Parts: sequence; structure tokens; C-alpha cells
Amino acid sequence: MLCQHVCQFGQKLLRRRPLGPKQGAESHLARCLNTLDLVALGVGSTLGAGVYILAGEVAKDKAGPAIIICFLVAALSSVLSGLCYAEFGARVPGSGSAYLYSYVTVGQLCAFITGWNLILSYVIGAASVARAWSSAFDDLTGNQVSRVLQGSFSLQAPHVRATHLDLFALGLVLLLTGLLVLGASESALVTKVFTGVNVLVLSFIILSGFIKGDLHHWQLTEEDYKLAMSASNDTSSLGPLGSGGFMPFGFEGILHGAATCFYAFIGFDCIATTGEEARDPQRSIPLSIIISLFICFLAYFGVSAALTLMMPYYQIHPGSPLPQAFLYVGWAPARYAVAAGTLCALSSSLLGTMFPMPRVIYAMADDGLLFRGLARIHPRTHTPMMATIVSGTFAAFMAFFFELSDLVDLMSIGTLLAYSLVVFSVLVLRYQPDQNLSKNEKTEMEIIERKPAPQASSLKSVPEAGTVQALWSLCNPVNTTPTLKSGHIAYGCALLLALLLTILCLILAQWPSHLFSGDPVYITGCVLLLLLIIGLTFIIWRQPQNPTPLHFKVPALPVLPLVSIFANVYLMMQMTSGTWARFGVWMVIGFAIYFGYGIRHSLEISDEQPPASSSQTLDKNIPGAELA
Repeated sequence: MLCQHVCQFGQKLLRRRPLGPKQGAESHLARCLNTLDLVALGVGSTLGAGVYILAGEVAKDKAGPAIIICFLVAALSSVLSGLCYAEFGARVPGSGSAYLYSYVTVGQLCAFITGWNLILSYVIGAASVARAWSSAFDDLTGNQVSRVLQGSFSLQAPHVRATHLDLFALGLVLLLTGLLVLGASESALVTKVFTGVNVLVLSFIILSGFIKGDLHHWQLTEEDYKLAMSASNDTSSLGPLGSGGFMPFGFEGILHGAATCFYAFIGFDCIATTGEEARDPQRSIPLSIIISLFICFLAYFGVSAALTLMMPYYQIHPGSPLPQAFLYVGWAPARYAVAAGTLCALSSSLLGTMFPMPRVIYAMADDGLLFRGLARIHPRTHTPMMATIVSGTFAAFMAFFFELSDLVDLMSIGTLLAYSLVVFSVLVLRYQPDQNLSKNEKTEMEIIERKPAPQASSLKSVPEAGTVQALWSLCNPVNTTPTLKSGHIAYGCALLLALLLTILCLILAQWPSHLFSGDPVYITGCVLLLLLIIGLTFIIWRQPQNPTPLHFKVPALPVLPLVSIFANVYLMMQMTSGTWARFGVWMVIGFAIYFGYGIRHSLEISDEQPPASSSQTLDKNIPGAELA
């Protein structure tokens, strides 16, 4: 009896949502967003304050002029996840982004974990951008705003709460929350305006850098550094020289800089939450994700090149690199254009961060995993009104009270976890059979797959023959299209690969010195892990893929998704113990909600569901169709 209850409980945790729309359900969200709207949303969310601040910090202390290579490496890493989001956007065009993708593939518990961490990432992201907007506006007023707030609302709780209550950030988040309630098309219009101004300012900065730049700044020597020291009144403001030249800090500096620059590309995933509001989601979502990442890469690449051409990398001011660069070349009035671009970038980034937050909450509440009241749709604006108000109020509260510098790393954990699950889901779904097979077809497939193997001539050779035949069947499947058996093989191998890659990343991140020193135990362990990873990857590669046509498919399966999972997990292993402790607290709160409410109110009530399909009711998701 106990074993039966445990099995039933486990089945509840692994319940999957069907890939197609729910029966008898219609979307109440308005399909009003075109490809341009989605591109503006993705660019606005991704191309935020990082382009105005991050480039200076990385160029001065980590990479020098080679920062352009850092952004190239970071862009390639982001594209690996972006391609998987693009395929899922074409395959499962619904609200919820990574939450929905993991629900149809991995199961309910993993889907809740993904959605819960996406909420955390979006809330902290919105609050931190609101704080940055307030700080940028404060700089324009000569710090008058902060002086007034510190004198009236000062707090004493370092590393926990902010030094003062930020009424400006509170009001800004609440104002944009009201805008989001008005409708998706209105929010998209405002985002397009802010993003357009931001792109124009960045184009001006790039052109100015190439006009006023000097190629000698990519070939600096020790003599140039000594001249800068003698001419500077404050030598402490000078950064390190390194070895000079284009790569003053070597390949190590490029890798460190790329790890930092990776977070500049976070934000494109907000496009994937618009599946129920895009007019043609199967085409526009993949296309807009790729275009957004390409535009952001060009902007980061161009601005970082212009910055390092205008002034020596060791003289860059990390707090305000671009205004100082224009002062260096004698174009002081240009700092006003930079200030306008900064405020527009922060505004579009804030809107882009707040837009997907209620969509994820709405999708989870609509599935019964969060409180059903959060799935309420406004009858006139067709927006998730309750989810928008609750999430916006929560973000405003965070921006009002807390100093978020110690919490920002939580954004990275949640985002990287979501990226990894999306990549895993793409890897698994590509090798699954269609769910719309009839019962007779499934029964026939099972009969064929369960036919007994030919008996060996000698009883002694039966175990050996069985083992050889099992390995042969794994690497040489009979069918050219996916079957239930091949789908289960791919799913099991993918789970083992995720576990092995996590162990390998843990060793590389926590004990690299043992590997570089030649410790035989660690080297042997890593070699064995690599051999197992290669073997399992080969088995997955040999399984038949689903031939269902899509607008976009990830190339080079299964290698590309596995490389993406490795990169994401390795970056997660770089987080501090304090960050993981905060992550644990957030997860405890989430599990209390899930096991106390979600698991009992989930709409996926069937205890047994077949493996996730790769094309179930795909024909229903035509442009203009409504997906629940």
C-alpha cells in the first residue's frame, strides 16, 4: 500500500502537459503583436544599461581592446540557448516561456521550479533596473534627489536593505505596471519608441568612435602608460596596463570578460512568453529571437570598439565610460545624448523585464500550480490583470526597500536554470514520436518492439549475445522514425548526460587546481566522465529524429544543446555560497506553495501520460489560432 502511494505521488510530480491546446479552452489574450513588436521587445529588454556601463568595466580591468572578442564569445554562448528558444517558439507557441517548455517535456515539478525561478529573476531584474533608472536621473540632477531621500527616509541595514527608501523607483514601477494593464499593443508601442531612441543614440556613439578614434589605442605600449601616469593628477584612477597591445590580459582575460559579458545578453527570452499574443507565433517568435540577438551583438560590438578607440583602455572610467570618452576627445556636449540614451535604454529594459513576468504567473495560475485568481484576464484590455498588478507591486516593493546588488546573482541562477531546461527539452522532444498516433498503432509498435530476440545456439552464450544485441540495438535502431522505445532511450540518455555534465562542471569549477597539477584521481575521473558523455551522445545521435516540419530547427543535434547545457551549468557553479543559500530560501517558499496548493489543484489530473510529443495538434496552431 505504501509503495503504491509513493508511486502515485511520483506520477503526480512527473505529470506532463499536452503539447497542443487544452481541450475546450480558448485563449483570452489578444493576438496583437507582430514581428517588429517582438524584436523591439527583445532588443529593449536585452540592450539595457549594460551597453553604457558594462563595456567600460570589462575593457578597463579584464580584456582591454579585446573586449570585442569577449562580446563575440558571449554572443555565441547566448545564441546556443537562443536557437533552442527559437525552435520551441515554433513548436509550442504559448505563454509561459521556459515554464511551458519544461512542462510538456520534463514534468510538472521541474516546470514549477523553472517558473518559480523565472518569477524571481524577473522581479529582481525589474527592481534593479528601476533603481538604476533612479540613479541615472539622480546623476542628471546633480544628486539632488538622493540627498532629499537620504535626509527623509534613511535606513540602517547594510547588505540587506537600501540606505534610503527610493520613492522614485517605486513610482516608476507602479507607473509602468499601469501601462502594462492597459494592453500589450500599448506597451509594445512605448517599447518601440524607447528602443528606437536607444538604437539611434548607440548608432551616434559608434559613428563618433570611428570618426574620433585612433587605432594606436589598440597598440598601446609601456611608454604610453608612463606618459599617461605623468600627465595624470590622480594615478590611482588608471587601470592596469597588462602586456599592452590588443590583448593586454591574454586569453585568460578574454574568458573572464566573456563570462561577465554573457549577462549582457540576458533578456531575449521575454519574446518566448508572447505565444498567445503574437499574430503568427510559429514564425515571428523564432525570427524575432534571432534578429534581437544579432542587433544586440552589433550594438555591444560597435560600442565597445568605439570606446576603446576613443581613449586608452586603462583610462576608461568604469562608472560613466562613454561621457568620459567624449570628454577625452573634446566632444563634451555629446554627454547629453548619452544621458538620453541611458534613460531610454533603462526604460525599455524595465518594460521588457516587466512584460514577461505576469505572463509566466498567468500561465502557472491557469494550469492550477499557482492561485487561480492570478489567471484573471481583463475583459476589455485582454491582459492578465491580476498577475500584472501583483507582480508589479512585488517588484515595486523590492525596488523601494532593498539594496539589490547582493541579490542580482539570483537572477543569473534562475535564468541559467531556465535556459538549461529549455535546451534539455529541445533535445528530448526532437526524438519523441507523435502523440496523435492511434491506440492500434501504439499497440502494434509495442508488439514489434517486444518481439523476443533470436535464441543463441548455446545456453552459455545467451547473456553475452543479449548484451551485444542490446548495445547493437541502441546504436542501430530499426525504424527511421521515432518510436516509443527510441523516445524513451533518448530521454533516459539525456537525463544521464545532464547528471554527468553537472558532475563534470562541479569538478572543473571547484577543483581546477587539482586538474592542472596533474592529480591522477581527478584526471581519471574527468576522462571517465568524458568517455561516458561521448558514448551517451553517440547513442542519442543514432536515434531517429521526428520529421515534423517547423519554421525553425536547432542544427547539430545533439551536440549543440549539450554544449549549451555545459556552458550554463558551469556558469551556475561560479556562484557564491551566499547566492545559493538565498536561492534555497526562495525554493523553500516555492515548494511550500506547490505541495500545499499546486499539486492538488493542477489541471493535469491524469496520473499517466505518454512521452511528450513533438507535433501533437501542431496543425491547430496556425496563425491567428488561439492557444490556451
